[in-house]
Amino acid sequence: MDLRNIATLLLMAWTAAVGAAMPSEITVRLRMKHAEYVTGERMRCMVNVANASADIIDVGSRGSDDRLIIELYRASDNKRYEKLSTHPFVKAFTLHSGEGQNLEACLGDHFQMTEETRYLARAVLVHAGMRYESAMKSFLVVPGLNCGGALQMFKNRPGLKRQFELVHWGRGQSEHLFLKVRDTGSSDRRWTTADLGAIIRVTEPKVSVLPSGEVITLHRATQDAFIRTVFWSLPEAFEFQEHEQMLDPDVAGTARVKELYQDSGGVTPVKKAWWKFW
Repeated sequence: MDLRNIATLLLMAWTAAVGAAMPSEITVRLRMKHAEYVTGERMRCMVNVANASADIIDVGSRGSDDRLIIELYRASDNKRYEKLSTHPFVKAFTLHSGEGQNLEACLGDHFQMTEETRYLARAVLVHAGMRYESAMKSFLVVPGLNCGGALQMFKNRPGLKRQFELVHWGRGQSEHLFLKVRDTGSSDRRWTTADLGAIIRVTEPKVSVLPSGEVITLHRATQDAFIRTVFWSLPEAFEFQEHEQMLDPDVAGTARVKELYQDSGGVTPVKKAWWKFW
């Protein structure tokens, strides 16, 4: 190999090294809202796109080839999941030079994620024939730990059964209660799992189904308060209605006695000689 070829190879290697070292002018980041989800939850994530290039990024406009997609894999074997929906992952957006955008996506709206396993996800911006990828983000889908349940039957739909399951799982620095809902019999449908909030498991949580179609859950959220959540459950609908905090009547009564004691300035103890017991 002559000196000219060696110089050419060295120049190519140096150019590649410099190019690899230079940061991309377009960056994409993906952040999952939680590290773990209970089966059936809405798995929200945030996608951040920053444009430091001279180009205009145009995603979602008629005639534009720019796209933002999310790729989903099973962590154990890198199996890639196919997108089932026809809707875009994020709303349309345009970024001029020096601009950025935060966008929300819900993975469960686009992929069938019924497996309770670890997943990997990344966001990809396709612009001017180039792929700009975020780092892979890992998250886990779990069944939760059962702590109660109920069954609903429908007079006008005798073949339909709706199963309610209360499960708990750690989220952040506390334990949370979740309501999982699934239809069986004449229908096989999973409804969105609801996060009912923090729970202290010193009192057993309850789920009740009323003849009117109301589904009510009750659980202890703190040492002195319960959370009551109401849903409306019909054969073709399951909707959240209200979420309210209720004081524990026993603890609330004790708290009121303490307030009265403090307001009165306290009770002065009776002074007696140590040898007098009456």
